[in-house]
Amino acid sequence: MESAKPAARFPALLTIRHTFPVPHRNTATPDNLLREVLARNEDCTVSRQRLPYHAPDISALAKSLARQLDESPERPGHVELLNLLARAVGFRNYQALHASHQAEARLARESEPEAVVDFRRIEQWRRYFDVAGCLHRWPKKHSHREACLWVLWSRLPARQRWSERELNERLRAQESLGDHLLLRRALVDGGWLARTEDGGEYRRIERRPPAELGALLSCLPNCA
Repeated sequence: MESAKPAARFPALLTIRHTFPVPHRNTATPDNLLREVLARNEDCTVSRQRLPYHAPDISALAKSLARQLDESPERPGHVELLNLLARAVGFRNYQALHASHQAEARLARESEPEAVVDFRRIEQWRRYFDVAGCLHRWPKKHSHREACLWVLWSRLPARQRWSERELNERLRAQESLGDHLLLRRALVDGGWLARTEDGGEYRRIERRPPAELGALLSCLPNCA
């Protein structure tokens, strides 16, 4: 009598589970969007140029951003964030907004009349400075004094603050007439420098220099 054959063994059934991604609902808010733009500004590879942004109606801006964020299937990246902001104020995308600002800047430059420089005056002012470019004579005429003070103002770094001693050292380095206190007083009285009430701190006041300043500086070595 033949022995019974062992029962055939079949491999266990392989269970395959299919997982489908759940659509992500973008819950970003306009406030978070603006924060993200600022946070990513350092990593922006689109443009390093500063571009002003203006929205005529902040309520309409918020509604537009909220609607665009709700319609976005994914969390927007930096470029798309710029496009969202551009579309919120009526432009097709960020590039269109950028092109509009460039055109505005070109038109503004074209509308500005070209300044005429009187080089005879430049020649007169140049005589108050020595061969090293340091102020060595104090003018008697008020207009000539202003020209010399503009030069000193231009050689003081912007957006910095100095103690009285630090400012004195900077002025001494720019003059050879031997009276830096006269120059410091003239810069403050004329509106080129601001100082605290106690006189302990000074800073440069940002002003629009005359057209002649550039021509005068080009004739002077940087007294250092």
